[in-house]
Amino acid sequence: MSSFDVVIIGSGPGGYVSAIRCAQLGFKTAIVEKYNSLGGTCLNVGCIPSKALLSSSHHYSEIAHFADHGIEVSGDVKINLEKMIARKQAVVDQTVGGINYLMDKNKITVFNGLGSFVDATHIAVAKADGTSETIEAKYTVIATGSKPSSLPFIKIDKERIITSTEALALKEVPKHLVIIGGGVIGIELGQVYLRLGAQVSVVEFMDRIIPGMDGSLSKELTKVLKKQGMKFYVSHKVKSVERNGDAVVVQAENAKGETITLEGDYSLVSVGRRPYTDGLNADKAGVKISDRGQVEVNDHLQTNVPNIYAIGDVVRGAMLAHKAEEEGVMVAEILAGQKPHIDYNLIPGVVYTWPEVAAVGQTEEQLKAAGVAYKSGSFPFKALGRARASADLDGFVKILADEKTDEVLGVHMIGARTADLIAEAVTAMEFKASAEDISRMSHAHPTFAEAVKEAALAATENRALHV
Repeated sequence: MSSFDVVIIGSGPGGYVSAIRCAQLGFKTAIVEKYNSLGGTCLNVGCIPSKALLSSSHHYSEIAHFADHGIEVSGDVKINLEKMIARKQAVVDQTVGGINYLMDKNKITVFNGLGSFVDATHIAVAKADGTSETIEAKYTVIATGSKPSSLPFIKIDKERIITSTEALALKEVPKHLVIIGGGVIGIELGQVYLRLGAQVSVVEFMDRIIPGMDGSLSKELTKVLKKQGMKFYVSHKVKSVERNGDAVVVQAENAKGETITLEGDYSLVSVGRRPYTDGLNADKAGVKISDRGQVEVNDHLQTNVPNIYAIGDVVRGAMLAHKAEEEGVMVAEILAGQKPHIDYNLIPGVVYTWPEVAAVGQTEEQLKAAGVAYKSGSFPFKALGRARASADLDGFVKILADEKTDEVLGVHMIGARTADLIAEAVTAMEFKASAEDISRMSHAHPTFAEAVKEAALAATENRALHV
């Protein structure tokens, strides 16, 4: 029987990063992965492939504005969806190949098969060929991730009524894509197919899209996407989703109790994700699972069984790849006797539409609910020379700061390249920066980052210079 210091079950961003850090710290480490491909949901059917399609569709949509830049394109411009999907898969394959290389480089043993607990120190690996082997682990890290959620009355057939996984590999552009759920995944994939020519309708139970983010971001993104042609039905509760041949009929009820009917050729069910512990046999190790399906952990990500930890989507908190990575590193360092720490308030969130949406810290709604006295400063991208030069005028940066101390409490952005700009805000908040601190930092001109400086100036006695 093979024995290891640390065995990680699951090879997504949390799992494989945890394995690398464990190996760096001198632990004999193994990963158990159910599928033949490493990288989990993020690399295979999530973050990476969706961004590849967003990038390809963005290039296509930009052609409509080439004439504004003095570029004339003659002849028909056509979409080759098959080639676009193939490029997406090539990006995935290359990225997964990189993880394989990292496993070899760090001398991490990889077991392909379904990992399940025999007891607290032994894990059975059921392989695709029907064989099984048991390995021994001094410590185990559960990193089994999440799967798409659905509604009890919806039958997902993976053909016309689909999840995000199938939406990443369609063989045709939908005529009318009805999306159930206005969260990050639904909106991103909706913009992909909107750009490629589909009619896209979004049905959302809450009163706004991306409801977990600051209300001002939701309002601006809704405005921009409506301008692009996306239709929204917020405050609508889906009552039924039925397939009739190649048609899918969605019925939803609005706040007044009135029923609307939407008919499309595809319906994407995007109502969130659920922790995935199927087949783990956590009970055999004595590990507690909550009523919500999450593995219960303490502040050190340790389960009720002292030698077993859990990270990522399978535990409480935001289901984000970078959050899982931080937790994977944290567990490895705890096992090595170090004292790492994660400030969950400073885990940024991003929506990779165009314009991009990014945020870190507290929203205005959260500050108001907590009774925190704050001040706000905003700056529109349309006032930036760089934004005008690039014709990326939509959006703004908003900084929320403590009214008395001026410490930055939240930064909320929508606009070009905000997925990258948010790192500046995270850095500033990590070091307890005030709005004035940011306002006095030199930002290169002309850049999109100047909007961050100007928003900080706006929050500092309304001192913005260019608006």
